[in-house]
Amino acid sequence: MPIERRQFFNMSILRVSYRVDARVSNRRGYRLRMTGFFGELKRRKVYRVAIAYVVASWALAQGLAQVLPVFDISNSVIRAVIALLLIGFPVALIFAWIFDITPSGIERTPEAAPQPMARAQRQRSLILLAALGVLVAAAAGFFLLPRAAAHKIDKSIAILPFENLSDDKENAYFADGIQDDVLTNLSKIGDLKVISRTSVMGYRGKTGNAREIGKTLGVANILEGSVRRAGNKVRVNVQLIDATNDKHIWAEDYDGDLTDVFKIQTDLAREIAAALQAKLSPSEKEHLERKPTQNSEAYLAFVRAHDLWSTAVEDLAKLKFSEQTYQHAIDLDPNFALAYARYAQLESWIIHSFENTAERRAKARSLAQRAIELQPQLPEAHLALGFVRYYVDNDFDAAAQEFEIAQRGLPNESEVYLALGAIQRRQGKWDQSNASLEKAVSLNPKDIWTLQNLAINYEMQRNFDAANKTIDRALAIDANAVGPLELKGKIAIEEKGDLSLPEQILARMDSVPKTPEIEAKLGAIRVTVFLFQRKFESAARAAESLPDAKLTTVPGLLCSKYTAIGVAKKALRDEAGAREVLAKAKALAEADISQNPDSAASHARLAEALAWLGEKDAALAEIERAQQLLPLSKDAFEGPEMVAKAAEIHAILGDPAGAVSMLDDLLQRPSSVTLGMLKVNPVWDPIRKDPQFQRLIDKYSGKA
Repeated sequence: MPIERRQFFNMSILRVSYRVDARVSNRRGYRLRMTGFFGELKRRKVYRVAIAYVVASWALAQGLAQVLPVFDISNSVIRAVIALLLIGFPVALIFAWIFDITPSGIERTPEAAPQPMARAQRQRSLILLAALGVLVAAAAGFFLLPRAAAHKIDKSIAILPFENLSDDKENAYFADGIQDDVLTNLSKIGDLKVISRTSVMGYRGKTGNAREIGKTLGVANILEGSVRRAGNKVRVNVQLIDATNDKHIWAEDYDGDLTDVFKIQTDLAREIAAALQAKLSPSEKEHLERKPTQNSEAYLAFVRAHDLWSTAVEDLAKLKFSEQTYQHAIDLDPNFALAYARYAQLESWIIHSFENTAERRAKARSLAQRAIELQPQLPEAHLALGFVRYYVDNDFDAAAQEFEIAQRGLPNESEVYLALGAIQRRQGKWDQSNASLEKAVSLNPKDIWTLQNLAINYEMQRNFDAANKTIDRALAIDANAVGPLELKGKIAIEEKGDLSLPEQILARMDSVPKTPEIEAKLGAIRVTVFLFQRKFESAARAAESLPDAKLTTVPGLLCSKYTAIGVAKKALRDEAGAREVLAKAKALAEADISQNPDSAASHARLAEALAWLGEKDAALAEIERAQQLLPLSKDAFEGPEMVAKAAEIHAILGDPAGAVSMLDDLLQRPSSVTLGMLKVNPVWDPIRKDPQFQRLIDKYSGKA
């Protein structure tokens, strides 16, 4: 082999040998560097920090996933928190590398001895650590964020009024009955949130945007439907819509005879529950499958009666027609437990609002008891018995027990929470009452009566800001609703002694069509405002213009009319005229007591008439009887009204000490007694200049 070639060959071998040695050396150096890197991770406790960070982050994410939905906070918050935790992971690793927690506090981690890492190597290690942290966080985010962003089914639904497609437009009540029964079936499923009937009826005949409706009612799903009835043939068409994106989830047609209507309702409720992934307990399944009656004619009568009552709670004539229709339903089917229950509840309402007679009280008890006997587990039967215990017997503890049983069977029924809230405030459980009424509002956000009751709670607790906001929500639904307008004016007086707002409200209501009951109530309010304004001639004329026949529909209003005239005439120095009308008020109160001797309000009205007549001992005896019938210890809601009336009696009789001690107590507890009311109500004029009364005003004005 030539020398030139041999030398080239030898040099090539040297080059190859050098490259192999360099690669081996580089690999050995890399392994040494990596060994040193992982050793430093261990020495600097980076592993511990990483594990602790992952465990704490996982626990936090899981906790938020459980807690935030309870407060209706969206999944986007959970996703944002997870993203922040992922971003923080590499940052935590870098801090763990640089710093250490010692007994002296947080200090910089010392370099390893005896061979500390070179500066360049430390920088490479930090870059490598940050890269590893970012890589791990990115990988975790790839798996976690899609899960957090995944659509979780919101088990809330509103069932809009079903369209009546029958040729006979009188069948509209039948379409409403189908809708109402489906709604009731769903309201018995605890895993769902179902908006109550009152809040959805305003959407009848409207083709609103599903997203807007869902947002207004606070639900993620909407059911629309139609009903066609021809003789005994029934067709129900429904569409379940996702209100978050206005897309149809499914649509279905149900056909059958009138006798199949319960099966249609059951199948529909079951399919909705399945679509929303709601879990049904064995008892809930049983409730869904149970037919309320086998008699289709009885069912039609029941549906008509319930529709009448639902749309005319302040119209006594229509309520009496509803009574007759319920009676027809149970005549057709004497074992129709649900009809007995709703009939009993209607009787209790009429007793509470219009006619508190012994005959009606006995009838309400009998109907409720019959419903329980026929179907002991029927939640509506316990709801009805609860109202009998409440409105008829004034046994609030027994009523609460029945309402709690009803609530377990009707976990989505706004009416049950409204009843519970009403009882709880009478028991002095104001926080629980607020919570129950707020729940009722969440299930029935467009119901004026429910909002009004919640506002009354806030008003009595002197939370006037919350009371006004709640009443404004009711007036946004119906700007001419008398109950909320009356309460709005009352709050203005209680909060600021403002009489201008009630006056404006009354002027506005002059042009609004009214039932006789509403007209009577507005007339009484007008008289009160005139008295508070010291316009005694106007008050007397306004009271005298109210026909007696119209006032008899509201308990005690006729007696109050003649008392008001008497007060106005006394202020006008017409003693003879005052005595004449006050004697009539006395006779009316005595007649009320003869009909209902346990009515605290009737005894209080009699005491007031007697006090203005100057019959001191008799007046004090009657107001004491009223307080015995409705003491504060028994009723924290109306009990304060009896104490306030007793304070008025003492003021009328010229006893400032007795009046002031009672007022002082009432100003320290939930009641309608406020500084604003004390300043404008003329009933306090007999003691207004007394030093004790002035000291009371100063005390609660912050001047003491």
